[in-house]
Amino acid sequence: MISKWRWLILQFTRKLWVRATLLAVLGVVTALASIVLEEYLPWELPRKIGADAVDGILNILASSMLAVTTFSLSVMVAAYASATSNVTPRATKLLMQDTTTQNVLATFIGSFLYSLVGLIALSTGAYGERGRGLLLIVTLAVIVLIVITILRWIDHLSRLGRVGETTDRVEETTTDAIKARIKNPCLGGRPWLDPQEHSHETAAPIYSELVGYVQHVDVGSLSEIAEEKECDIYLSALPGSFVHPVRPLVWIDTDKVEDLQKGVRKAFTIDDERSFDQDPRFGLVVLAEIGSRALSPAINDPGTAIDVIGRGMRLLTLWRDCPGTQSIEEVSYPRVWVRPLDTDEMFSDLYASIARDGAAMFEVQIRLQKALLALAQLGDETYKASALRVSKIALERAEAAITISEERISLREVAREITEMIPAAKATK
Repeated sequence: MISKWRWLILQFTRKLWVRATLLAVLGVVTALASIVLEEYLPWELPRKIGADAVDGILNILASSMLAVTTFSLSVMVAAYASATSNVTPRATKLLMQDTTTQNVLATFIGSFLYSLVGLIALSTGAYGERGRGLLLIVTLAVIVLIVITILRWIDHLSRLGRVGETTDRVEETTTDAIKARIKNPCLGGRPWLDPQEHSHETAAPIYSELVGYVQHVDVGSLSEIAEEKECDIYLSALPGSFVHPVRPLVWIDTDKVEDLQKGVRKAFTIDDERSFDQDPRFGLVVLAEIGSRALSPAINDPGTAIDVIGRGMRLLTLWRDCPGTQSIEEVSYPRVWVRPLDTDEMFSDLYASIARDGAAMFEVQIRLQKALLALAQLGDETYKASALRVSKIALERAEAAITISEERISLREVAREITEMIPAAKATK
């Protein structure tokens, strides 16, 4: 598992200004490096190529890069606004972390500062003849980099902020989160299958001092505390949980928790919004929001909702490979107990809002029922039960909203196939 500090550093490096600052510093250092490295350039080279040519090139770069950077920033802001209004505000965070956009803007800013510092150094006479020749060579390399970056940027602009591109990004991020959780279903701890076990009567709670969502849990730090105090820790607030001063973060199997509260709270990163990294359910929720918003009267795009249903099916099909619990050999932190994710809740996160907002649309409801049928056929008994529950709710909503009898009959036929897959459901018919 990633420690808290490594996770915080990862979040820091995803910020736009960090990459832009690094490239800007690199541009300044590159422009000044010619002053130091000019003695290593052959003396004949500046005479052959004409060292004075670099002045005009740097002037062009300085003026053009400032304009291109300003234009790119305006396009980026427009893409964020489009994603917020047409997709969901929760997906904007992924667009802001887009590496292509960050690299492009950082390259433009770095090139601008490189040209600006080069012009200043030239005007002060800091470069000798060999230094000016070396500066020209570096400038030509910068021009090649700018051309490549602009070509990539043109291709990327055609997709930036679009509904399909943003949905792709959400699906990819959620896929990564699900794969990471499949490798560690209990975040490296022991499976805590019964939340009522070892709580209330036999363990003491530690509460959060903040109100917000758990973004990251450093299970390794909790394990160190448990090993040092020779006690067991039961993780009550998984990543994605909304916590407050009366919601326990953990239960500790000891009566002396006063000395442990500070260390335990440090293992939790709590903020105003959920994070995708340790929280696969958040990705499902964001996908559901995209589908639900597409079904609103203002947008009226059932095709996007159908697309989301298919993407969600891919993600839940991937999740079926999760063992749910870990064997003793796979447990990295034996004194930390963690609840596995609830498959039934994941089904609800993804399909409940789409079933509600698309109740009157037959094309959405039939696609939803068929997706649930496929998941029931692909998964285990848990999948069958979850698919049946969501199918019944969706069918009830559809029958109340759809007025065409033939469409209702078609939905019932697909839903009946799901029901017939579960003996207990057939017995209660």
